[in-house]
Amino acid sequence: METSPVTKWEAIVLRGGPADGLRMRVADRPWVIQVTYPCDGVEARPDGVRAEALYIYRRDTGVTSEPLRYGYDVASP
Repeated sequence: METSPVTKWEAIVLRGGPADGLRMRVADRPWVIQVTYPCDGVEARPDGVRAEALYIYRRDTGVTSEPLRYGYDVASP
């Protein structure tokens, strides 16, 4: 019988940037969260092609209890 490890889900909150205050659940405490927003005004795009702005949030390692915090990385576009 195959068993898989139990995944622990934890609540997080994003701080700063365009997704400030967004709450969600993650597994395994990833170091970064990527948030994308569609870019408006893209002209004459081929089918299936899209343009999105990418924003990065990094885990605040000083926070060890829920909700974990992820801060906006100002080096993001």
